[in-house]
Amino acid sequence: MEKITPVDIQHKSFKKALQGYERADVDRFLDEIIETLEDEAQQRAALEAEIADLKERVSHFKAIEESLQNTLVLAQRTADEVKASAHKEADLIREQARLSNEREIAGYSDTISDVRREQQRAVEATEKAKSELRSLLMTHLALLERTEGAPSNGGLQAPAAPAENSAPVEPPIKHDDTKRITVY
Repeated sequence: MEKITPVDIQHKSFKKALQGYERADVDRFLDEIIETLEDEAQQRAALEAEIADLKERVSHFKAIEESLQNTLVLAQRTADEVKASAHKEADLIREQARLSNEREIAGYSDTISDVRREQQRAVEATEKAKSELRSLLMTHLALLERTEGAPSNGGLQAPAAPAENSAPVEPPIKHDDTKRITVY
């Protein structure tokens, strides 16, 4: 069945009968129907236009929503990448710091070893100097002891015999006065 339009009603003609309805009343009623249908058609067109506009806006908002979702996914991915990169960089910095500390500690260990060797050489040089000084002092002491008991004939007298409990006296050593002893 076809829909009746206001134009169909306007051009509709009826057959005449003897006992029919009042023509003016029928025409007035038809005019009211036509006016009502035209108003409803305009309202329907307006509603269809509004629906089309709303559908367009909905599709626009869906596009925006999809764009926002893509942006959020991209932002999340970027944040994850930045986070991973930051972790890698932190690990690299820690590793560099560890290596730097190890090199520094190794350098300090080498320095400590060098200082210990230098200290050992200084101790050995001190002991050697003490020994040489002790030997020199013992020699001078022996010379002094010989010259104290010697007659004044110019020091040509033979040395005195050592006492029983005294330490043996070494023979006199000729010393050069230009020789100097350095004590460390």
